[in-house]
Amino acid sequence: MGIDRSDDTDVSSNERSDHQADRADRSADGDGQAGPAPAETRYREEYCEDLRAAEMEERREGRAEPGTRSRAGEPVENGHPAKPTPSWEEKAEESRRMWGEYKRRWPDEERPQVDRSHDPPGSSHGDGGRFLDGAVNRRIEAECDRIAEREERKITPALRAVESQDPDRYLVGFENRLKSSDRIKEKVYGMVKELSFSPEEAVSRVPDALRYTFGYDEARYARGVGMDIARLREQGFELNILKNYWSDDKYKGINSQWIEPDTGQRFEVQFHTRISFEAKEITHGAYERLRTQKADKFEELVLEAFEKKVTADVPVPPGAADVNGYIKRGADAR
Repeated sequence: MGIDRSDDTDVSSNERSDHQADRADRSADGDGQAGPAPAETRYREEYCEDLRAAEMEERREGRAEPGTRSRAGEPVENGHPAKPTPSWEEKAEESRRMWGEYKRRWPDEERPQVDRSHDPPGSSHGDGGRFLDGAVNRRIEAECDRIAEREERKITPALRAVESQDPDRYLVGFENRLKSSDRIKEKVYGMVKELSFSPEEAVSRVPDALRYTFGYDEARYARGVGMDIARLREQGFELNILKNYWSDDKYKGINSQWIEPDTGQRFEVQFHTRISFEAKEITHGAYERLRTQKADKFEELVLEAFEKKVTADVPVPPGAADVNGYIKRGADAR
């Protein structure tokens, strides 16, 4: 059976053979001289296949013009078929392989075990000689417990309520919303030991002890971010800082810091597309390694080049670069 098209009729295989026989019979008139050119009776699929075959022959012979398209509509470069643009999935897989090669070249350091045998009870002894005595450590632990309670009772329910208002986007990476107490201690150590902050004040200044991420379709991204910022304000949260990184060469997305006014609890909300979130996950190991400042100069160059390579493959959603940044007056913009 033929294909239903406005300019084609259905022709069975038997009818097609009859047409071909008739065309052969009419190829010469009674005196053996060639008659008028027969009408083309091939299906369009057969015709396109013939064009593609002829085009491939031209390419093999080097007769196709570079930078043109074949008669079958395929792009041609330097007389050969143009390579199709890789998809994000293909680029991401390549980036993961590159990270695997990096890990083989620079395997994880075998960290010496911290000797805690002589530490006083209740103290904390972290990497790099970070030591917190029992009293300070207990106060930091208590503040971390309060953060977990605020997350469960107030902040996560509000974020879930915001999420429910738009079925076209959702919270991603939700299981990582609460930063571990060890990571918080690492962040506040300098504030307590060098800047003489109280443990409670130091912990309160960590902007991402709680962190959430909204993921959007690219076409809905800019409008969705604007609407969700308004919804978070409707929940009573105060926007402290908003930074647009879509023009950055090592990270793409929008990060915001918020304050819950009743408790003063700070938390972070990131706004991503599916691809920008995956790129962030792929480059997270490089970011962490650079953050430790333990890499030598050459390794730093490799890590930064990797971040830039992955980030360059992330498409910028329409209107994303036009979302304005914001810093509340008096806010600590760290």
